[in-house]
Amino acid sequence: MHFVENLDRGGLERTVVDLIASQREAGHQCRVICLFKLGLLAKELLASGVRVDACGKRPGLDLRALRRARALIRQSPDAVLHTHNAMAHYYAVIASLGLPLKCRINTRHGMGGRSKSGRQEWIYRQSMRFTDYTVAVCEAARARFAAEGVAPRRGLLSVPNGIRLDRFKPASAAGRQALAAELGWPEGSRIIGTVGRLQPVKDHALLLRAFAKVRMQVPEAVLAIVGDGPLRGALETQAGQAGLSDAVRFLGDRHDVPRLLTGMDVFALSSASEGYSIALLEACAAGLPIVATDVGGNREIVHDGINGRLVPAADVAALATALIALLRGGDEAGRMGRAGQAWAQAEASFRTMAERYHGLYDPPDCDSCTMVVQGRLS
Repeated sequence: MHFVENLDRGGLERTVVDLIASQREAGHQCRVICLFKLGLLAKELLASGVRVDACGKRPGLDLRALRRARALIRQSPDAVLHTHNAMAHYYAVIASLGLPLKCRINTRHGMGGRSKSGRQEWIYRQSMRFTDYTVAVCEAARARFAAEGVAPRRGLLSVPNGIRLDRFKPASAAGRQALAAELGWPEGSRIIGTVGRLQPVKDHALLLRAFAKVRMQVPEAVLAIVGDGPLRGALETQAGQAGLSDAVRFLGDRHDVPRLLTGMDVFALSSASEGYSIALLEACAAGLPIVATDVGGNREIVHDGINGRLVPAADVAALATALIALLRGGDEAGRMGRAGQAWAQAEASFRTMAERYHGLYDPPDCDSCTMVVQGRLS
């Protein structure tokens, strides 16, 4: 029983949907409870026969949503309750107190709250007393949670995200030509791409400022921004005021990201904070050289000088310089893309991630699964 805030399109939500598919293949019965609304990806689960319910949480403490959550959880006695992120977890824990559950597992899909004294973070930490395992999605997050006492060390581990690699094909000249034509750019355009929700933590404003500098050095450079969110209007205004309207396309929420990646030259991620980015894993799988900010778990995916470049967060000049270098890099950019693809094949498979979670849900049947889980316990 997965408990999430919603199933809008995003890295966390995509991971949950794929994990459910794997669990069903392994013989588990699965369902999802959404604290707020259902979201776009709920249709995918409902179409496959997975039950998805919403609690309709309103702003602030919502006792009605809490009662609704308790009634839904009560319908699945002896289930594994797997929650995702902080608010979903503490609502699910409060709602399930006294109910017969097999265990409670929480995955924190980022680097955690910035303030220990914040009310939501305080409630989350109290809910850890009723939690069997706390899962971080990268070693950087696990180390931070351990150092700050977010969760008891005995049940704190990391399970890096994984993706279904067979969905991705390597970027190619044909793919770039097709994408440029589709977006109305001239043949020979050098396409920088990014994928992510348009919200402050992703810092697309920084990327637009850096891109303005890139255009001065590489006039054929263009920028494809995939994703939607509350900042879209402000970002479109920023691009227009910078004279970049012809060179920037806001593609909105898309279901065909693997195809779009085959048409890019370079992938950029300008986040101010990250956990273990699904977008970066997908860029690696597509064989794209990457420029990413050195935050959170990004350096566990992007190895500087090997499959891309890491730059400081909020540094416009450094981001622009790295992008220019890769656009002009020729053989180096191609080498980095191939290195990223090889790394993804070895380290970023969805199957590996799913096996680690299965080892938490049920006692593992094989020594290798035991080693995977126990070896990551702190």
